[in-house]
Amino acid sequence: MCLRQEIYDQGQFLFRWRSYFPLIFIGFIVLVILLNPAERAATGSTTYRALMCLFLSLAGLAMRVYTVGHVPGRTSGRNTKKQLADKLNTTGVYSVVRHPLYLGNFIVGLGIVLFTGIWWLSAVYSLSFYLYYERIMVAEEEFLRSRFGAAFERWSVDTPAFFPRMTGYVKPDLPFCFRTVLKREYPGLLAMLLSFTLIDAVMVLAEGHAMKVHSLWLYLLSGGAVIYLVLKTLKKNTRILHIPGR
Repeated sequence: MCLRQEIYDQGQFLFRWRSYFPLIFIGFIVLVILLNPAERAATGSTTYRALMCLFLSLAGLAMRVYTVGHVPGRTSGRNTKKQLADKLNTTGVYSVVRHPLYLGNFIVGLGIVLFTGIWWLSAVYSLSFYLYYERIMVAEEEFLRSRFGAAFERWSVDTPAFFPRMTGYVKPDLPFCFRTVLKREYPGLLAMLLSFTLIDAVMVLAEGHAMKVHSLWLYLLSGGAVIYLVLKTLKKNTRILHIPGR
């Protein structure tokens, strides 16, 4: 099997399980903190750093929100069983970077990793993210190439894969739809807040104190949980969040 085909097959497999990568890495972070309490204690912990890391993760989530808010239905989704794309997205964020949702994911995760204060975890996270998602991006692009042909080729030549180009932005074809964002992105918000809360509690435990949650994370997580339950209920039991074609 040629290397390109092997990477493609790996990407197809990882695409179906991509939602588990954050869970695996959060578990790894917890183990690192618990097994290296001296290193963790040496970094200290400040509310300032916590807020900076939270804002960084929120910036990544904001990139996802902006992207999802402008795309049509059956594109840029959370599907895992197979690739879906009724249209090739080339405007809005997609006019400056080909994989804005994965870039948003990376930024969200980076904020969480930096919150630990263990510097080398950021390098491990970045390398792991690259090796994992590069294969997924290859698989997705092969699908798009087979479906959209020359249009995909022209877009891919002009648009970088992961690091955004600072020029050439094209206005989105569709107006921003807040209901689309509410329908798709509420799980990500809760997962992010859960990650910060868990890591904060584990860091306190590693420093020799009883496991407890800082009030900042407790309030944010409570709010995130309420938002999650409300939106999940609306999505499952009503058509309030349904938008034809989106």
